[in-house]
Amino acid sequence: MSVFNRRQFVGGSAALLAAASLPAHAEPAKGEPVTMGVSGPLTGPNAQYGTQWKQGFDLALDQINAAGGIKGRPLAYVFEDSQSDPRQAVAVAQKFVADKKIVVELGDFASPASMAASPIYQKAKLVQFGFTNSHPDFTKGGDYMWSNSVSQADEQPLSAAYAVKTLGLKKIAVLHLNTDWGRTSKDIFIKAAKDYGAEIVAVEGYIPDEKDFRSTLVRVRDAKPDGLMLLSYYSDAALIARQVKQAGIKLPLVAASSVYSPKLIELGGESVEGLFTASRYFPDDPRPTVKSFVAAFKAKYNKEPDAFNAYAYDTVILMGQVMNQFGFEREQIHQGLAKVKDVPSVIFGKATFDTATRRVSGAMNVELVVKDGRFQLHEGSIATR
Repeated sequence: MSVFNRRQFVGGSAALLAAASLPAHAEPAKGEPVTMGVSGPLTGPNAQYGTQWKQGFDLALDQINAAGGIKGRPLAYVFEDSQSDPRQAVAVAQKFVADKKIVVELGDFASPASMAASPIYQKAKLVQFGFTNSHPDFTKGGDYMWSNSVSQADEQPLSAAYAVKTLGLKKIAVLHLNTDWGRTSKDIFIKAAKDYGAEIVAVEGYIPDEKDFRSTLVRVRDAKPDGLMLLSYYSDAALIARQVKQAGIKLPLVAASSVYSPKLIELGGESVEGLFTASRYFPDDPRPTVKSFVAAFKAKYNKEPDAFNAYAYDTVILMGQVMNQFGFEREQIHQGLAKVKDVPSVIFGKATFDTATRRVSGAMNVELVVKDGRFQLHEGSIATR
């Protein structure tokens, strides 16, 4: 996995074409849709992510269908609200596998929800594409589990390297979501940080809807760290940052890439100024693929896309190319994912799967800092591709 460590980006790829495998002058799609099933949160504590997904999905569908769709038929999706709850994700899975119109499933948002439903998709031989599922065990659920999300086994060592090697932190306190994702990320981060020579002086878990971190922060302060690592989503990271500032604790804040969103700055305000994080995607990357995506997204939604928009967009572009090359029956999609090569990708440049892990290889890591109210490349970060 490459790390961005200079301000002048290098490399690039051909501009992203949604209809990469279609004729240049294809007729707009018509007829009965080819339908994907989406399991994810539209209500509940993670509802904002479902909204972000839909924006990325819809932009990709606009482009694919205008360019001829899937072998002339429009591509569409049905979005079932699971609230990213494992029990509801199981119910959605049962509904999707029974509906022969659903040719592939996308989601769920959180790895625990997806993994609860995996046995159902595996038994039915319906691909479950967990495009935000970074838990290392997600794709181990069976050969119908695929993902273009970077595994925490790959990401958290990069987070540890940023905290310890780049920022020079030696005594770190870790706050983590007390979920399967958060605990797994915490364990991987702590091991990597120790391997780099840092000492972990405090570890504190918190429940997803926790609002009051004052007693936790007292324990963190008393452990005398020189930095605080947040294994969080952007909403809880912004709340923690505000309470860190209110408590008068002056420590560098480092956070997992899961916080990377304009919403972090909107919710955290001045409290997240100086926060360090990383991302697989950065809208100021001048690669033609990224520039094309950002321009199209701004034209449709009048705002800048974030990483969750980009992952959703990338996923539908990928599925469109797989279906056009290999067919849109369930088993054709399953086999096509192993065969597809170099699909234009906002996140990866070009996406090709490692068939052993069923994840895309070659993700890039951008080291960032919140400065002057926006995400910027951290000084000294370099892009290598």
